[in-house]
Amino acid sequence: MARILYVITDLQVGGVPLHLRRLAAETKARGHDVAVVSLAPVGPVGEMIRSDGIEVDSCDGRGGWDARVIFRLAKIIKKRKPDLLHALLFHANVASRWAARWAGLPKRRVICEIQTVEVERTWHLKVDRWTHRGCRFTIGNSPSVVEHLATRAGIPRDRLRLVRGGVEDRRLRTTVPIDRAELGLSESDKMLLWVGRLDPVKGLDVLLGAMQGVYGGVGTHLFLAGDGPLRETLTARIASLGLTHRVHLLGRRDDVAALLKAADVFVFPSRTEGLPNALLEAMAAGCAIVTTDVPGCRDLIVEEGSGLLVPYGDVEALRHAIDRLLTDEIKAKRLARRAQLDVINDFSIAKMFQAYEQAYQEALGVPPAR
Repeated sequence: MARILYVITDLQVGGVPLHLRRLAAETKARGHDVAVVSLAPVGPVGEMIRSDGIEVDSCDGRGGWDARVIFRLAKIIKKRKPDLLHALLFHANVASRWAARWAGLPKRRVICEIQTVEVERTWHLKVDRWTHRGCRFTIGNSPSVVEHLATRAGIPRDRLRLVRGGVEDRRLRTTVPIDRAELGLSESDKMLLWVGRLDPVKGLDVLLGAMQGVYGGVGTHLFLAGDGPLRETLTARIASLGLTHRVHLLGRRDDVAALLKAADVFVFPSRTEGLPNALLEAMAAGCAIVTTDVPGCRDLIVEEGSGLLVPYGDVEALRHAIDRLLTDEIKAKRLARRAQLDVINDFSIAKMFQAYEQAYQEALGVPPAR
């Protein structure tokens, strides 16, 4: 058994914090002593982790530039004396590299992780290049992330590891679809679904543009499940485009699996990703998928094999791809079935947990099992 301390930038509702919740719970179930630290105040996911019986500390950071979190984190490390520290997200990675050093935790016992191909804040890549030697290695959750860190951040490949994301495919395959009447849909209406954080990088402006001319007219509805900083902007944009009766903001939902099972097409037009959990869940649920041909998404979807890929920002291409799946039910079912099989074979949550365990054993100096 090892004492493992997870450090993350914040614990607001989002893909990486929810991923950490699953990982921490599984690591605890495997017999390790687990605790979590958030650089920011404990958020809703932090309370969820506490409900799982795992201690959560906070450095009470007030933003990305609050350097006080490094000293506070160092105190927590000294107090908890972990055998291994696993940091996730850019700010947590940088803070952990410095705090571990000041707390006397050897850098060979520090693991960092990045879960996105950074294209907006390229200065992150420069900082990673300067500081990556403060940890044993950096994990990327997809081949695209690992390649990006090697080529753009300049991290040597022998200091990078790949741990592919995974989902609970059985639960997603067996969930009962939501009654579409609850969403105000008739039997003849078509349902498009997007799931995630309402953030500029998700390409939702492009999706709204495509909705103006999509097949089915008023009989095709788009549901956006999730919340985030773009909510007010999107509400105003939907109204200005005259889409109020066809585009519906659902907010945060606890029944995403049921929504996925009911959707005709899952649309995911992101600018960049790492290995998006929302897309993995849509694949596992058996959705017909349209997404963008960008890193992260194309690590999962094979064009004309398990879904349709379109160039990012191309409204017309996105609309055309959606129309193809709405009008060709046989094709949609074939692509959906292939996507589901890909998740079962390559992206199971069990494989992901085992890959993390192997990474931990490497950092702890445990010889690999024969």
